[in-house]
Amino acid sequence: MPTLKQMEKMAAAVGRKAPPARALAPNEDLPPEYWQALLEDPRAEAVRPGPGPSGRLLQLRQIPGHLLRVGCRRCGRIVEIQKADATRLYGPEAVWRDVGQRLLDNTCSIRTGRHEEDGCWPTFDLA
Repeated sequence: MPTLKQMEKMAAAVGRKAPPARALAPNEDLPPEYWQALLEDPRAEAVRPGPGPSGRLLQLRQIPGHLLRVGCRRCGRIVEIQKADATRLYGPEAVWRDVGQRLLDNTCSIRTGRHEEDGCWPTFDLA
């Protein structure tokens, strides 16, 4: 454990080394160093995957697989539907996220009566 004199000496050294920085107002621009650091970050050049890692934002006609699967993170249920059946029921322009949510909602077993608590929490999968 440092002595009182040593602690005072360390506190004084920290105060000297700290650069004088003022806070930015909400309407002020960020410093150029900030933007430069963002541009130099290797993740800035990274290629983003498609609409989503699970393809949930694809339209049914864009999905290459023939079996669509949506699961619920809340109750653990899994609902599968063939792409041909989903296209026949909801149309080729329907978005997989909406179709999957509808499939879960139609068979949801957790109903509390409150909108905030009702329904399933979907996780989308393309098989």
